[in-house]
Amino acid sequence: MLKKLFGLGKKEASPVQPQQEIVHAPMTGKLVALEEVPDPTFGQKMMGDGVAIEPTEGKVVAPVTGEIMQVFPTKHAIGIKTPGGIELLLHIGLETVNMKGEGFTTHVKEGDKVEVGDALVDFDLSLIKEKAASTITPIIITNMDHIDSLIKEPATEVVKGETPLLTIKLS
Repeated sequence: MLKKLFGLGKKEASPVQPQQEIVHAPMTGKLVALEEVPDPTFGQKMMGDGVAIEPTEGKVVAPVTGEIMQVFPTKHAIGIKTPGGIELLLHIGLETVNMKGEGFTTHVKEGDKVEVGDALVDFDLSLIKEKAASTITPIIITNMDHIDSLIKEPATEVVKGETPLLTIKLS
């Protein structure tokens, strides 16, 4: 009886998964609707839903607390998984894969744990303007099947690590 009353003999419960997560701006700049991204893969939401930012500086920070799941060899994209299981893709610029890492410096590797605001990538904004199709950076939820609802915050100008972009309710 005491075991029941005081919870003695119970196994350690697994950590409670969050029911909602907030995605903050990974860079400073102007918020762009995903539908306005001039690339059909992102604009038509083929990879998932989200938003995009036209950056005003070449710094990317973690938009969520989580684990780095992938750092593309060309350093232009990073995948992060949150404690609630949301998988985010940050894709710096459009057609930047063709730059083969030129102008990008990563500060994280696969398996690293990050908090909102931690430095992920620095990039040469003027070089991307010169060599890539666009500087617009999509922030995509790639596993929408885990999402119950997605609220896009009505911001226009965003500040890296501070401005909330998305409120996600998990299913």
